[in-house]
Amino acid sequence: MPSLSILAAAALTLLTSNAMPQPSPSQIFARNQSCSVIQQVTSTFYGYPDNSPPGAGIAYTQCGRSAAGGSGTFSDPVTFATASGEFDVCEVIYAPYLKKYLRYEDECAQCETDWSSGTYHVDTWIGSSTQDGGQDQINCEDNLTPDAQSIIRYPASDLEVDATPLYDNGQCNTDHTYTGYDTSTYCSS
Repeated sequence: MPSLSILAAAALTLLTSNAMPQPSPSQIFARNQSCSVIQQVTSTFYGYPDNSPPGAGIAYTQCGRSAAGGSGTFSDPVTFATASGEFDVCEVIYAPYLKKYLRYEDECAQCETDWSSGTYHVDTWIGSSTQDGGQDQINCEDNLTPDAQSIIRYPASDLEVDATPLYDNGQCNTDHTYTGYDTSTYCSS
């Protein structure tokens, strides 16, 4: 028969593992940082057909999922890729151009080149995590790509969100992008 101390330890382990979810690394990190606006960010898009290798694989699965995805809410941010060291792995940012929260979960070769010259570059995931949209999806990525945009680092968790997928079953939703935003409103207390 197990000792009382072993049973108590097992019960404590069970209770703590079923407790409230632990905050992600980006949520913990964001608590110690101030909201800031980064302007002139190169904004591009990628998906199943042009991921390397093709598919929904991501480099950083420790963020809470095993494949690229997300709806764009604070609790379910869309995957983005960038250069190593540009953002913290699992960091959540906000893209006013998309009205979506994004989380750093993947790598981007062009982003590395841009970052080495001091240019921020965010490559946002679009489309399905299980289906290849082929050339149609790549065309959509090109149609969504804007001039340089702003992003919000360490954003509030209650900003406006448009959860419409940017590419969905052959439909490119370029009408769900927003260029008339005012960055002065995002970090005001």
